[in-house]
Order: sequence, then C-alpha cells, then structure tokens
Amino acid sequence: MQLKVPASRHADETMLLRIVEVAATDSANSSSATAPDGPARSRHRRRAPRLTRLVTRVAATARRIRPRYPHADRTGWRRWAPSWRQWLGAALTFTGLTLALLGSAYAATDIPENLNSYATQQDNVYFWSDGTPMARTGWVRRQAMPLKDIPEDVRGAVLAAENASFYSDPGISFSGIGRALWRTVGQGDTQGGSTITQQYVKNVYLNQDRSVGRKFTEAMLAVKLDNGMSKDDILEGYLNTSWFGRGTYGIQRAAQAYYGKDVGELDAGEAAFLASLLKGAALYDPALSEANHARAVERWSWILDRMVDTGVLSKSERARYKEFPEPLKQVPGYDTGKQSDYLVELAARYAKKAAHLSAREFDLGGYQIYTTFDRKQETALTDAVHKARKQARKDDAAKAKSLHFGAASVATDGRILAVHGGPDHRKQGYNESNATTVPAGSAFLPFVYAAALENGVHKTRDGAATEVTPQTLYDGDDGIAVMTPEGPYWDRGGKQVTSHNDGKKSYGRISLSRALALSVNTPFMQLGMDTGLDRVRATAQRAGLLSSSFGPQVPAMSLGSATPSAIRMASGYATFAAAGKHVEPYSVARITRNGSEVALTKPASRRAVKASVAGAVQSALTDAFRIAHPGAVTTVAVAGKAGTTPNDTAAWYVGTANSVSTSVVAYRIDLAKSLEPLPLNGIAGSLPDSVPYRIWSGARGIG
Repeated sequence: MQLKVPASRHADETMLLRIVEVAATDSANSSSATAPDGPARSRHRRRAPRLTRLVTRVAATARRIRPRYPHADRTGWRRWAPSWRQWLGAALTFTGLTLALLGSAYAATDIPENLNSYATQQDNVYFWSDGTPMARTGWVRRQAMPLKDIPEDVRGAVLAAENASFYSDPGISFSGIGRALWRTVGQGDTQGGSTITQQYVKNVYLNQDRSVGRKFTEAMLAVKLDNGMSKDDILEGYLNTSWFGRGTYGIQRAAQAYYGKDVGELDAGEAAFLASLLKGAALYDPALSEANHARAVERWSWILDRMVDTGVLSKSERARYKEFPEPLKQVPGYDTGKQSDYLVELAARYAKKAAHLSAREFDLGGYQIYTTFDRKQETALTDAVHKARKQARKDDAAKAKSLHFGAASVATDGRILAVHGGPDHRKQGYNESNATTVPAGSAFLPFVYAAALENGVHKTRDGAATEVTPQTLYDGDDGIAVMTPEGPYWDRGGKQVTSHNDGKKSYGRISLSRALALSVNTPFMQLGMDTGLDRVRATAQRAGLLSSSFGPQVPAMSLGSATPSAIRMASGYATFAAAGKHVEPYSVARITRNGSEVALTKPASRRAVKASVAGAVQSALTDAFRIAHPGAVTTVAVAGKAGTTPNDTAAWYVGTANSVSTSVVAYRIDLAKSLEPLPLNGIAGSLPDSVPYRIWSGARGIG
C-alpha cells in the first residue's frame, strides 16, 4: 500500500489523519457487514455490557471457590485442606438434599390399612398321622385391654423400661436409630434402639427382619403415626400387640401366663418384671435357665429404680419391692392331663428345628402340624403303662410313688409312632420317653456285637484285625479278668477289672450269638475291649444313640453305662430291623401355615452297619425272644431282649415286631429329694416276665 502526501501538509500529520480515516472506514464497513441495522443494533449494544458484567462476576466467583492445591499461602498439611467456604458449601448442600429426601419420603409414606400377621396371633393345630385333629395350642383369644383398664404402675413400668420420653418425643429417637443401624450393620444386640411408637409400627405393620430399609420405613411410619394418632392410642396398641414369651402377645395374656391373674391385679413389682420381657423374653424368662433368672432379677431392679426416676414410684414405694416376684414355673398352654400333651411338646420342638422357626415365629400360630403319631398305637402303649402303674400301686404303694416309665415306638423308617412321657404333664413337665436318666445296661449288648462283626477284633496292639462271626467263641464264665494286649486291665484305683453275669452264673466257652441270646455279659465286656471301645461307641452312634449319652470309654461301657432315652434305644434297634440302615427319629411329617406348605428338613436314610451284620444281630435277638418267651403267640417276626443294670437301677425291654421297634424302661427316682436313681427292689418284676416286657407285649399286641 502507498500513501500520497499533499504538498501543503506535513507528512506526519497527513499520515496520521489518513490512518484514522482508514480505521474508521474499516470499522464502519465491518459493522455494516456483521451487525443489524437500526433498532436491533441499538439493543445489541445495550445487552452486551450486562452479559459481560455477569460473566465477569461468575468467573470471579468460580475463581474464588475453585480449589487451589496446594495452597500457596499455607504450609504443611493445611496446603491441601479445603477452605471453610468449601466445607460450608458441602454441608449446606448435603443438608438440603437430606431434607428434600426426607420430606419426599414422608410425603410418600402411607399408613397401611391392614395389620400384619405379627399383630394377629393364631393357634397351632396338631394332627394324628391319619389326619384327624389331636390338639390345639396357643393364646388365640387375644383380649385387647383398653388403656384405662391397665394400671398406672404397669404403664409406668413399660415407659420406664422402654421409652421414658414417649409422651414428648416425635415418635422416633435419632440416637436410638443410629444405635440400631450400627447393630443392624454389625452383629450386636438388636434390642433397645427404638421408641415405643417405632416398636408398635414394627409389631403391627412391618416384618421382623434386620435391614436398613426396614428401619428407615419404620421411622417414617412412626413419625406419620405420631402425627395422626394420640399417644394414648399408640401406647394402648403397643401394650396389646407386644410379645412377652410363653406364647403370649399383649399385656393381659402375659399377666395370665406369668402370674395367673388379670393385668388389673398386677402390682408394681410384677409389672416391672413383665416390662423386662419386652427386651427379649428368651433372655429374661426365669423358667428357662438360671442365667435368665439372674438377668431378670437385675433388670427388674433396674426398672423399679427407673420408675422412681420418672416419678411413677416414690422412694418409699420403691422400698417395698425387695423380693423378686417369682412368676409361675409353667404356663398351662395345652396341658389337659392326657398323653397328647407330651406328644405336642415333642412335635413342637421338632417342628421348630426342622422348619427353622424361631420361638417367636412359632408362637404367632397359624401352623398345621401333621405328626407321625399313630392314634391306635399311642392308645395301646398308654393303656399298657397305666395297667402296669396300677398294678405297681397294688403291689407296693410306697415304691410305686417313685416309679417311672419311659416308652417309645419308632418305625424302621424313623417315624415316632407313640411315646409315653409321664403320668400327667400338668404335674410332671419333663418327657420320660426322651429323658437320658438311667443306663441301658445289658440292652446295649447288640451294639457291641454289631461293632465286632463290622470291624473285627485286635488281639495285639499293632496287629491286623481278626474277623468275628456269630460262631466265634468267648469265655462266658463269671468273674473273669478283662484283658488288654499287654495284660489285665487295671482301673485308676489300682484294682483289676473283672466282669460278671446276672446271678454270677458261668457258661464256659460260648458263641457270641448264643451269648447275646442268653444275655451273657462277660463275653461282651471282653469283646468290646478287643474291638476297641471307640469303634463300639461309633457303631452305637451310627445306629441312633446320641454322643451326649456316653460317659468315659472304660470297659463298663460295653455293659451299657451309656444313658440313652427310650426313643433312642427304640431307634437303635430299628436300625438292625431295617437291614443296617438308619433314619433319625422324627415326629413331624408335614407342616403348613394357613394352607401354604412350609419347607421342612426331613432326615435321610444312611448306612449304619452292613446288611449282613444287621441280619446277624437281628437273628440273635430273635433267638433271645424265643428262648425267654417260648409260649408267646405271634403272627409276625419278633426280635428283642431285656436289659438289666448291675446296681438294679433300671429294667429295660427293647424289641421289634412288624417293622416297629418299641423300647420300655422302668426306674425309680424320688424327684422331691434327688435325681439319683434308686434301686428297683423288685417293683419292676423279674426276668423273663418283667414289668417292661409286659408293657412292651401289651403295646405290640403279643400274647
């Protein structure tokens, strides 16, 4: 580009003037090309400065809050820490979002119209094996008590124990929720983290699972319920729906179950104990264990002190309650005086275990329990025991007072068909058919025989096992020394151990099958040592006896020092009748709840001993029955033997007929003085026609 300067102008002035003109011209040209004409261009010029100022301010603010790491004006760890403005902004944002979330959740929460099953307990119905009803249990006639009929002391005890601030709180406890959430996430105690309103919501609207979601829903419902119901109505509902153990829901049924009186008759001391149960009846019912009793006394005292703190009791009134008000030992939930009471107890325990139901879930009711108990066989067994008991009272009334009978019939497939648990469940709560009270005695010999046939014997410590057959001979003389591979066996007292037969009778060399048929003790005491006491015990356990019934592994174990129950002895003999296969005894075949099937774990059949071994044992037991009772009239194969103990504390008869094994034991215990068995002294009869055999033959219909 060239510039022409007129002669009349100074060069620099002319250059300057023309540059300005060119610039102005370019600017005008540019504007005319890019900007709108007229009013539009004027509006654009007015908006531009405002937008610029806004952008400038936002940029400045962003520069101020933008994290600068590391901070140039700080030292050490502070160079990396957020500023207070950043902390404040984050806190306000979190608080705002939380409040928005809680508000939305509260608005979306509706109080359910229907109560859940935890607020409507039902009865449990038990059926015989033929499907006919056997018994009903449970506190199904729930009596809702108006709050005005519940004494002030009872209400005050509950409030002091569970929620002293009930009438002033908003329905939830933030600290309690925090503790409960911590325990839910962890493995701690799940009690005590909720207000009464929250507990009431859980009782009547929600399930009992432990989850953060359920806890959140509980809190929302509690707040909404607190705003929609009066505190008195909530407290009344809570007292009528809470679980107190012993199958009871509600304070009225709890008062009847623990003290045999209505809630209006309770004093402050009794009310304090019932309030303690709200923390967990399984932990505070004194009837369940000594530890429970100690916990109940401690919490009872604490609640009474809290009642003073909350103004329910004065110090002088508190001072009147020094002795713990012992509740009833037993609740008459289904006691009728019949044997079915024992059957219900047995079936209920098994049902909870096999269906994986907690005591609380089971007590809610609604279950139909179809048992394995055979009505005809139960009647036959009960009648036979009653006949024997009546005769014993005639023979010796004094001894008969302490005479006990345990009996059970178990099928080869594991079904418990009948039991005799005692004279009257209302007077004797424990079940004699399931009691491990007295030793098995010589009724244990078949298990020693089976172990030897299964494993062989060892005459030397490290030698190979020698096969044993039913014809193997052993010394049957009385008073022979028990031998080990190294020599005679000595007990810890330094005395040489010898074995003896009933009546101190000697039999000379005798085959093992013959020795079992005649119940000769001495061969089996030595046979157990030769086989190995550990193998004898293992065989007996595989056949059905429990490990808990065994004591020390000493030679006397082979002669029946173990204390199995009548059910377990019947189960063990049933294994031999089932060709060596064992099924754990069970009393419930099926469970439904309101028509829906409940999953049930059923025991499976497993091999206990070889079929040939079981056949040999069963053959010897058949001979034992024929030798002892040659005149018995039978239409089916029968196998069985009697059992006696060295100190005459128990008499047994165990046998199998028609694929059903029945075990009967008679013993004496004066429960008012001791649990130590007493000598029978003839009250159980004498062999072969002993009282246990008469009961057995009567139950099995064998003349």
